[in-house]
Amino acid sequence: MSTNEKRFPLSLASVVDQRGSAGKRSTAMPQTAVKNAANNVKPAQTFRSSDNRLTQTSPHPHQPTLPGVGMVSDKFRQAMVSRVAQQGVKDDLVLAALEAIPRHLFVESGLASQAYIDASLPIGHHQTISQPYIVARMTEILRNGKNLNKVLEIGTGCGYQAAVLSLVAKEVYSIERIKALHELAKTNLRPMRIANIRLHYGDGMLGLPQVAPFDGIILAAAGLEVPHALLDQLAVGGRLIAPVGGRHQVLQLIERVGQQEWNSTIMEQCHFVPLHQGVI
Repeated sequence: MSTNEKRFPLSLASVVDQRGSAGKRSTAMPQTAVKNAANNVKPAQTFRSSDNRLTQTSPHPHQPTLPGVGMVSDKFRQAMVSRVAQQGVKDDLVLAALEAIPRHLFVESGLASQAYIDASLPIGHHQTISQPYIVARMTEILRNGKNLNKVLEIGTGCGYQAAVLSLVAKEVYSIERIKALHELAKTNLRPMRIANIRLHYGDGMLGLPQVAPFDGIILAAAGLEVPHALLDQLAVGGRLIAPVGGRHQVLQLIERVGQQEWNSTIMEQCHFVPLHQGVI
């Protein structure tokens, strides 16, 4: 895969409000990045990806330490990225995005100390935030070393995958069928001022035909097959990556090679929550 690109579509500094303070926002929801950030503000620091494409030298509300849990988030996040790279993810742009996004702000504050282990974690409503490796692996497969213009995510959850995608694609659309999680993702992402994410509440199995076609589509829940509506919304030359199966699941890559022609490849085993239709 190509690693010749030298910058993000959007620099992290350009999508973060440096004047605001996440701690000044309030919400009644127990699990939010805002609540976590309110109690965890750290001094200015320099943060670089492994290939120096991302540099941050000013304090932001999404770069805190975690007092009381024995963790400095940057160091643990860098260790997480190193593990993901050792597991086989090679796309430098994806690894840099994983290193840039503070995963601990997308989980319950009580789970913050586990945010950088390679495991999925509960986010409520019988849903999970995917393990770091699978987030990186699916994003790498979706990119395939190429620039992504418009991507669609099915299953926003807490917003973490959308945040990672925002650093490797120009436009990110994400659908969530559970209203409470849709609101949670909005609250989590709001302090970061990420300008290229559009969150939608609706049935992900229907996609977003009014915005299609998409260069990439990524599913965060497993169905027995990929909904045909999503295949139709994939641009010719685009890629869709999805977990497929019931008790035993695999990552399936689908590439649209013509107006009525798609190729399918099984990538590896995985485990996701089930894909459902409708909204709740």
